[in-house]
Amino acid sequence: MPTYATRALVSVLCELAADADPNSVSVRLAATRAGDLEPTDGPLTGLDVETQVLSDFYFPDAGNSLSGVFGMDLAAPTGQTAGRFTSHPRGDSEVSVTDDLHATVLVGVPPWEVESVRAYDRQGSRRDLVLVDAETPEPDTPV
Repeated sequence: MPTYATRALVSVLCELAADADPNSVSVRLAATRAGDLEPTDGPLTGLDVETQVLSDFYFPDAGNSLSGVFGMDLAAPTGQTAGRFTSHPRGDSEVSVTDDLHATVLVGVPPWEVESVRAYDRQGSRRDLVLVDAETPEPDTPV
């Protein structure tokens, strides 16, 4: 079963990893139903509207001061994360024992390009990463 992610998300994750290099970065990811995404390059074909597509991330530093006091990660809403991105600056694209495993883990390695990101499941088995040319819709803003 493949892992779906928006091309824009994977591109931003690579930028975050490049900015953090030589340190690693670990970011929680959120998914959006394919039917709720807005295509950026023609219609989305071949995806069921219910397919979950990794589309957003939670800033890695959000909630750090509170998590230090209360001992829990407050950067992302409970139950709202669908995976994790982690960077491996030394170039090993395999999931490691120190990675925080989620149902889906994306691993990025130098040269921090979209093509160098790999997807894994919770057991560390490699999955196909399918990039989707779509974006999450802009939230409605009150008038």
